[in-house]
Order: sequence, then structure tokens, then C-alpha cells
Amino acid sequence: MSATSQLDARPARPWFVTTHWTVVLSAREPDSAAAAAALEELCRTYWYPLYVYVRRQGHAPHDAQDLTQEFFARLLAKDYLKTVAREKGRFRTFLLVAMKRFLANEWDRVRAQKRGAGQVLLPLDTATAETRYQGEPAVELAADSVYDRRWALTLLDATLGRLREEFTGAGKAAEFEQLKAFLTAGPAGVDQSGIAAALGVTEGALRVAVHRLRRRYREIFREIIAHTVARPEDIDEEVRHLISSLSAPETPAGG
Repeated sequence: MSATSQLDARPARPWFVTTHWTVVLSAREPDSAAAAAALEELCRTYWYPLYVYVRRQGHAPHDAQDLTQEFFARLLAKDYLKTVAREKGRFRTFLLVAMKRFLANEWDRVRAQKRGAGQVLLPLDTATAETRYQGEPAVELAADSVYDRRWALTLLDATLGRLREEFTGAGKAAEFEQLKAFLTAGPAGVDQSGIAAALGVTEGALRVAVHRLRRRYREIFREIIAHTVARPEDIDEEVRHLISSLSAPETPAGG
């Protein structure tokens, strides 16, 4: 086996048939325990962008934690699934619109009652949410823009996790830890000769491996986005939108 092929991850797995919309629509039905569990997992993945949005609406940290928890409690109780239609929507937009409606209609009630009264709360890491929030972009950005940026970063984190799983499953976790620097830095920012030496390959073989790594990274990113849109033809537009959202400045937001 060549040095280049030794650096490849395992073959790409096929795209999932089930999308986030499939999960949401199935969770509306009675006796949909599996779909409800899947929806809960989606909530665990995407709660933080919504927390950021709530904070940017001017709510204090503790209130934002309460509101985010209560929103997902209502969502999992199917309060906001009854009238959902797949149509041409994006899962990103569905959650944000649902949160806006929740904030407009439920803020006074949530503030007056004990958090999650009568409902099972989703276990979210709200204790560290504010620490993460302090690293968000400058306050000049609109709340919707910050939400989109954090959504994009959440998908990129998921992409990196999937790619790591593929390498690890192929017994190449050490190689991935060396190569992942190429996903966030240009050639000038990475010690190519040092990494090639650490992996025991030529710099030419390393360049080929990096090309394949980046290609697979882009493929996974598109696969993940495909789960968040209603139609395959929406993928390219969503990719462009999310990449554009990442151009925002990264000055700390502060309190």
C-alpha cells in the first residue's frame, strides 16, 4: 500500500435518507417514541445558537438559560410541532421562527413560573453557555446574524466530528490529529515538512492526502446541510448563506 493511501480515511458512507424535517414531522405523530428521541438529540445539537440569539435580544444570562430550556421543553412536548409544514423551509429557520414566537408569547409566563414547571427539561449545558457566549462576535451584529454564524459553526463542528470518526474507525486517529490543522490554516500556517516527517511520508504524499481530506470535509459539510433543508436543490443556497455568515468579525461580545 502506498504512503498516500495509508493517509486516506475509510470510504465515504452514503448520505442518510432521514432528514431533520423527517424527524420533526414524524415526532408530531402519536406513539412516535423513536422520532421523539431523535428530535431530542437534534435539540441537544442546536440549542446553543438559540441561546446566543436570546442573549442578543437583551435577556440576562439566567433568563436566557431559563427561556432556552423552556423553549425546548415546549418543543419536545410538541407544542410547536402541531402546525409545522415541511414545504420549502430550512430547519435553521424553523427553530428561529419558533423561538421568536415563543419569546413574543411566553416570556411573561416563563418569568412568572418556575422553570419547566410540569415539563421534563432537556439536559443542556447552560452552566457554560455564558462563558461560550463571551467569545461571540461584536454586539453590533444583529441577533439573527449571530444566530446564523453560530449555526454555521455548529455544523462545521459536526463536520469535523464526523471526519474524525471516519479516520478513527479506519485506525488512523493519530494521522487525523496531524492533518486537521490543514482544514483551518493555509499552507503557510502549517509545518508541512514536520507533519510529513511525523507521518513518515513524503511532502508530495502529504499534499495529496490533504487534498483528499479537504474534499471529504466539504462532502460531509454538504451531507450535514442536506439534513437541514427540505429539498436537495436548497443545499447550494444554504451553503452559500452559511459561508457568508462566517465573514462576520469575531470581536468578543462582552456582557
